[in-house]
Amino acid sequence: MKIGIIGAGHIGGTLVRRLAAAGHDVSVANSRGPESLASLAAETGARATTVQDVVKGKDVVVVTIPLKASAELPKGLFQSADPRTVVVDTGNYYPQRDGRIEAIESGMASSRWVADQLGRPVVKAFNTIHAKHLAERGLPKGHSTRMAVSIAGDDDAAKAVVFQLIEDMGFDGVDAGSLDESWRQEPGTPVYGAALGAEATRRAITEARRELHA
Repeated sequence: MKIGIIGAGHIGGTLVRRLAAAGHDVSVANSRGPESLASLAAETGARATTVQDVVKGKDVVVVTIPLKASAELPKGLFQSADPRTVVVDTGNYYPQRDGRIEAIESGMASSRWVADQLGRPVVKAFNTIHAKHLAERGLPKGHSTRMAVSIAGDDDAAKAVVFQLIEDMGFDGVDAGSLDESWRQEPGTPVYGAALGAEATRRAITEARRELHA
């Protein structure tokens, strides 16, 4: 697949490495420009490009930046993307970093807020896993200690694409429901950072309680 990644921090950089190693055609961009990504590009074979160009002609675009920065991306950025491009949000809402966002404080799922900022539907994924685990814990299908990655979204076809990427990196994908249910995998819930297998991940998602999360 042709994959664009916006952000090259712990999760973004790891996704560049893992997806390129899995044989995907990866491009990466950040707010500092392609020159700042030269070493990552040389290491992985990914293309360093601009934020404006990284969304063009892609099957998947992963937005992996601080949540508040979603509102600071160029306006209309995704108008140049194919309507079929799957957009993935890896972000988490941390008020101490992002400032108080009233819509989220009032109960909106953080990825729903991100989708509103981008003007595109998103699939929430890779927000519960540590970068070290993403880098090192991929295992063959059926392995007894294989970790799971939960995802949430409203489009089953888009989720299927993300499930395939998760499989390509050596993890089991677990469906956590609609985007409005993605609070079940946000900070403070049982699945967040827990490094669980598929069955335990399903249980943790089911056991999440909104009143405790809030």
